[in-house]
Amino acid sequence: MSKIERIEDLIIWQKARELNKMIYDITKEERFSKDYALKDQIRRASISVASNIAEGFERMGDGEFKYFLSVVKGSLGELRAQLYLALDTEYISKEVFDRLNNFSVELSRMIGSFISYLHNSNKPKTRDSQIRDSRLKQ
Repeated sequence: MSKIERIEDLIIWQKARELNKMIYDITKEERFSKDYALKDQIRRASISVASNIAEGFERMGDGEFKYFLSVVKGSLGELRAQLYLALDTEYISKEVFDRLNNFSVELSRMIGSFISYLHNSNKPKTRDSQIRDSRLKQ
């Protein structure tokens, strides 16, 4: 894995930006845009995804980053619940729902994998992994 130095280097943050754009695009549609409460809530959930990835990244350690990433997973769950409401109220088509729901599920999986990576990178190394790492450096 190449070194990640800026928030813009994180694929999960790039995907969160894509999600924001998609959510803003669908909520601009006339019927959806008139439901101010749902429009505001789904936009806030989407904004929370990118914002919490960024905030966690800028914190001082992996523990805090993992916490913020878990908040992101919660926001994605909230967003998906709101997508169901948008589908049920016919603000979006089944095709749009499927695209956004699948994108959200995939992003949640990526974040879960990243949380696992951060968790495992902080574990003390076993003797076997230290030997393996030393051989890789030769």
